[in-house]
Amino acid sequence: MDTLLLSLVLAFLIGAAGLQNLAALLNVKGLRAELPAEFHGSFDRERYRQSQRYTTSRTKLGVLSSGVNLLILVLFILAGGFPWLHGLVASFELPWLATGLLFLGLLALAQDVIDLPFELYHTFRLEQSFGFNRMSPVTFITDKIKTYGLSLIIGVPIMAGILLFFRSFPQIGWLYAWGLVAVVSLALQYLGPRFILPLFNTFRELEEGELRSRIEEYARRVGFDVAGIFVMDGSKRTSKSNAFFTGLGRKKRIALFDTLLEKHAPSELLAVLAHEVGHFKLGHITKSMALNLVKMGLLLWLLSLFIAYEPLYRAFGLESTPLYAGLVFFFLLYTPLSLVLTLGINALSRRFEFQADAFAAQTTGRPGDLIKALKRLSTDNLSNLTPHPLLVLLEYSHPPVLQRIQALRALEKA
Repeated sequence: MDTLLLSLVLAFLIGAAGLQNLAALLNVKGLRAELPAEFHGSFDRERYRQSQRYTTSRTKLGVLSSGVNLLILVLFILAGGFPWLHGLVASFELPWLATGLLFLGLLALAQDVIDLPFELYHTFRLEQSFGFNRMSPVTFITDKIKTYGLSLIIGVPIMAGILLFFRSFPQIGWLYAWGLVAVVSLALQYLGPRFILPLFNTFRELEEGELRSRIEEYARRVGFDVAGIFVMDGSKRTSKSNAFFTGLGRKKRIALFDTLLEKHAPSELLAVLAHEVGHFKLGHITKSMALNLVKMGLLLWLLSLFIAYEPLYRAFGLESTPLYAGLVFFFLLYTPLSLVLTLGINALSRRFEFQADAFAAQTTGRPGDLIKALKRLSTDNLSNLTPHPLLVLLEYSHPPVLQRIQALRALEKA
């Protein structure tokens, strides 16, 4: 039974990684030499070829990273890595909770160390070679330090609470843990833009002028309360562009990458912001948060069913049943269900994107402005214009840009 269970876990892990890598490789194989007609005049021939080289390079690195991670994990399991690590942390004779947090922390640190060479290559070689990276080694290091600090301040207490709830209340501990995760998630929506994001980026108020006036007039017209319009120094790390909203309640904060301001006309920027406003006005943000909380509740409930299942521990070589180790084993077993749930969430997210595009087109009365913005973003960011359907199904939270433009064209003609 123990061997069978371990074989199933390994089969799930290898199967999930194999499916994702298959989709990535099919995506590269399906790259089309001919530029889609919709992008004639936006992509020149060399820029289009460069976008395909970028997709290919990122895919190769992703497949290599995934393969190395999977190989190390399988070897670690088969070599008795979990019993060894359990023995190591137990040898310090710390209190139970500290022992569990050390066990989980060492695994997280090991994962980060394994990922580090790929992260460095991606940032300072791949992104650099395509003209995207603007991050200095100093910024990279300070970002790492800040991330570790936030993990200690936020992540450790959450994990400690989950472990304590499951140990103290074996039957309903998952409900308390779910409540903790929900409260922290909501709190971060408020605290993030005010205290966490400024640790990594500088925000300044958008100066008075045409763009600010048009944004404020649009917000008043559609009944969207704005707490502030800010410009973020995204160029500190990348030349890619983005925009996002933050905050809970009625008033929201708008943040625009400085690179976005450099490359887009005010009409295009307004169309991008109208799309984001659409997400709020159509309830997508609330629905997505609720869906993610339901997903987390399901995960914690399933964890409560498996956390005391002794064969699961024996399958990984442990004779005892330390709760913190069971947490890790469950997440490995959970891989296939996670993949299925992600398919559904991504499909819903793609539907939301179409709806937000339609909202932007209808409330601005200018679908063409959003089309121009999407084309420019795709060109500047070297987006893959023709992703493989399997990759879209598995990983895309946004529809392919050509599908979005086709939907907007239909609204233009309506």
